Amino acid sequence: MEIPGKKAVIVGGASGMARATAERLAGMGASVAILDLASSAGADVADGLGGTFHPCDVTDFDGAEAALADAVEALGGLHIAVNTAGGGVAKRTLGKDGPHPLDEFRRVIDLNLVATFNLNRLQAAAMSGNEPEDSERGVIINTASIAAFEGQIGQVAYTAAKAGIAGMALTMARDLGSIGIRVLAIAPSLFNTGLTFGITDEIEASLTKDAAFPKRMGRPDEYAKLAVAIVENPMLNGSTIRLDGGQRFAPKM
Repeated sequence: MEIPGKKAVIVGGASGMARATAERLAGMGASVAILDLASSAGADVADGLGGTFHPCDVTDFDGAEAALADAVEALGGLHIAVNTAGGGVAKRTLGKDGPHPLDEFRRVIDLNLVATFNLNRLQAAAMSGNEPEDSERGVIINTASIAAFEGQIGQVAYTAAKAGIAGMALTMARDLGSIGIRVLAIAPSLFNTGLTFGITDEIEASLTKDAAFPKRMGRPDEYAKLAVAIVENPMLNGSTIRLDGGQRFAPKM
């Protein structure tokens, strides 16, 4: 899919990997709408890109549907969707305080997996009416994690959620293939965003010691470069692509 002139929704676009993706897409001629929490810097980011901001808590499923509808209306359509919202909790299946609280497990699944699927189904519906370009109507990019494959101690909820996102990629791509919509997931390792932003070089070296190369955390624009490559290459579909410098998480950091 050629990016100039296309319309993109970036969920979580106020910061980190999603913001870098929004900036790269806008710089290549796409129109961009940012969905993120009302308390985020989303409005300022959107203003800087000549786009629109739509406050959204992805765990408010009805509210997320309304925010996405507003974004699609503002854009006048939808061709590209990038979804990065997520988070986890540090709890073992059985810890010193007893079994993993079920409500916390459900919350992590809702935040990462259910919220992503909720947006995907709506994004696909918005894309389905597009005039096809070389038989293609849209691209959906979700965000998993290498924790989906090598979850660490205390990551059982996060691992389950991200494994679900990875597991959806091929099935959803098959569901939507006849419409001309591609679906992929990116599985990053540790990236210099969120809680890890601004940590010391010593801590970064410790966290990334098991990487093959480079032995550092990923940079937000490296995610953005992969997202752009996915959009531009129609043969990429149904896969979860690791973005990790060859790192494999050990049971503990």
